[in-house]
Amino acid sequence: MTTTQHSPSDPALPPLRLARERFLTGRPLPDDVPDDVVAAWRRARFFGVPHDLKETTTGPARPHESALLGAARPVLERIAPALGAGGSVLILTDHRLRVLWTGGSTPGLEPCTDLSEQHVGNNSAALAVRTRHRAEVHGPEHFLDRWQDLSAVSVPVLAPESGQVLGTVTVATGLCGGFPPHPGAALAEAAATAVEAALLARSRTAERVLLDAYRRAAQGPDRAVAVLDGRNRLLSAAAERMLSPQALAALERTALAARHKNTPADDAAELPEDAGCTAQMTRVRHEGAVIGVVAVLHPLADAAVPPVPRPSTTTLTGSSIPWRHAVTRALDLAGSREPLLLSGERGTGKTTLARQLPGGSAAWVVDAAEGGQLDRIQTELAQGRPVLLRHAERLTQPAVAALNSLLDTHPDALLLVTYTPGTPPGPCLQRLLDTLAARSVTLPALRERPQDIRELLPALAPRPAPGRAPLTWSLDALRALEQYPWPGNVAELAHVVRTLTEVRRASGPVRRSELPDQVREGPAARHLSAMEHAERTTILDALRRHGGNKARTAAALGIGRATLYRKLRGYQG
Repeated sequence: MTTTQHSPSDPALPPLRLARERFLTGRPLPDDVPDDVVAAWRRARFFGVPHDLKETTTGPARPHESALLGAARPVLERIAPALGAGGSVLILTDHRLRVLWTGGSTPGLEPCTDLSEQHVGNNSAALAVRTRHRAEVHGPEHFLDRWQDLSAVSVPVLAPESGQVLGTVTVATGLCGGFPPHPGAALAEAAATAVEAALLARSRTAERVLLDAYRRAAQGPDRAVAVLDGRNRLLSAAAERMLSPQALAALERTALAARHKNTPADDAAELPEDAGCTAQMTRVRHEGAVIGVVAVLHPLADAAVPPVPRPSTTTLTGSSIPWRHAVTRALDLAGSREPLLLSGERGTGKTTLARQLPGGSAAWVVDAAEGGQLDRIQTELAQGRPVLLRHAERLTQPAVAALNSLLDTHPDALLLVTYTPGTPPGPCLQRLLDTLAARSVTLPALRERPQDIRELLPALAPRPAPGRAPLTWSLDALRALEQYPWPGNVAELAHVVRTLTEVRRASGPVRRSELPDQVREGPAARHLSAMEHAERTTILDALRRHGGNKARTAAALGIGRATLYRKLRGYQG
């Protein structure tokens, strides 16, 4: 769920009470007052919060309804009876710390509509939102006089898909001495976990509604239909052929705007002038809220669909949406004189793509895995020559530190960097990745774009010997190739194709029995629905971002580790 952010309070609270009195009267503070507490008091003073505030009910009006409150209310109402009479208060806030729901009561804590530091000063809910961890605040750590005899623990509620903080769950009681953990910590953790589970269940229900809307709209093989909600998208084959990446991005912006505005009217989407089609939008509603849009596409009679830009290198062949997006974004970013990070699994084509980008073919190549001449990087860049740095994950710590310093002084360096996620990066390498994060492209794994395999096969096959026909494939062999997970990605597929070309003596199409054992007998993965495929892609992306660490991946996705393992096993059949 979350890890604990311990309160900075000392075991003995009376000295802290004295320090607070000295702070309020402008006298020097003792040296042993925790810096975090002093900083919180100073923020309250900066915001103009009176320490003797009498009414804590001031602030913005409580929202009547929200997705968070709708999911959380049944959970919290089941938990509330466990609070007892007059002993504890259970509070739900949104990400702006507006109080959405309150249950129970405790002396000294009157109803409050806003727990932001701008209104009430330091408190556990504000600390939990800022740190994204469980947080406790006890007695004199609070700024308000009326909360000097209260202890509170708060846990952030994270969005199941994005990991963003949606709000907090707080348990407040009488002063419990300032010894973490707070006695209500387990209850707050359990309540936040249950709310996240309810949010995830609602999210899955909304996805089913979107999928039903897609099935109703996409009747007929030639109908161009796209269903989008800003996170997931379902495209018919005709829509995939018709939409350019720019037009698809415009539809996604329209879907996001429809969800946020929650307006009932249907209209036409504004697509780029060269899109070659129009899109009639219909909003999809669930439980009274807009959760996405259905776009029905119609080609213009006097305009051809713009061709999708394709890399000329055979290793980069592919027309799937994930691959087109990655290549288009790389080309867009490479158009400016700034560093670029290409990230992805081993064998996805990072180096080959880098060499096809503007300046990449003339770049001086240095490979950290082979102990390349890293000291020459600054010299080459100073002379205006692009540099392609391969395998950044293999850089030594001094080399990473030098590279960080170089980018600090030359933020416009013509530097192309390839990175293969694996073990968690150290602090220096993490700083480099953070610096390049805004200009990074993640190349999809081959298992995430199996529809590209049929295009890749003829491109990867060596030129046949004189008098021999090019390699062809039986349908059974193609199905085996598309079902195999390809841990080595395109590089592994290229090796299989080259080996067959060199050793094969039979004529006619390649049969399944001729494939390597692991490919021929690979997992016959069950067919995933469009929503399952989107969920699987999200999980795999999160795994790559967290270096394969399943505990951190589960926390970022807002699901339990057991749930993550179950989903991964399910995708494998």
